[in-house]
Amino acid sequence: MLKTIKTIAIVVVVLLAAVLLFAATRPDTFRVERTTSIKAPPEKIFALINDFHSWGSWSPYEKLDPAMKKTFSGAASGLGSVYAWEGADKAGAGRMEITESSPASRVIIKLDFIKPFEGHNVADFTLHTQGEATTLTWAMHGPSPYIAKLMGLFFNMDHMIGKDFEAGLANLKAATEK
Repeated sequence: MLKTIKTIAIVVVVLLAAVLLFAATRPDTFRVERTTSIKAPPEKIFALINDFHSWGSWSPYEKLDPAMKKTFSGAASGLGSVYAWEGADKAGAGRMEITESSPASRVIIKLDFIKPFEGHNVADFTLHTQGEATTLTWAMHGPSPYIAKLMGLFFNMDHMIGKDFEAGLANLKAATEK
């Protein structure tokens, strides 16, 4: 009996070590990206992305906590515009700042999560005109520290965040194709 318990303990330790070592081999960065085609001019779409005050009309994250505390600072929109939030549970807390704004073509946002987990990433919105439609891509990328690599073995970040991006793109489509 004691020998069986010892064997089981050794197997568990070896398996745990294998999982921990495998996690260490995962990529040091991540990228989540979704794209949609919207039958609207890029200027109309760009205006909703480039102004944090407009995010309530399309961002799926705005609906996580209706009582979320929002703070706007810096420029009214575009380069230097800052949006900070503090919510409960799923919304967490964080800060976004527009670091690049190219009219009707690109918005880059420095994205700092504070709660529930600290993280520092970049969100990138690119718009390309194709005939009467605009192709819009929403991407987020950043470093993948060891704990994120380990969690990534059990949770598919692309699937989880990708669903939110798909919802946000669908909301932008609905808001701008009117």
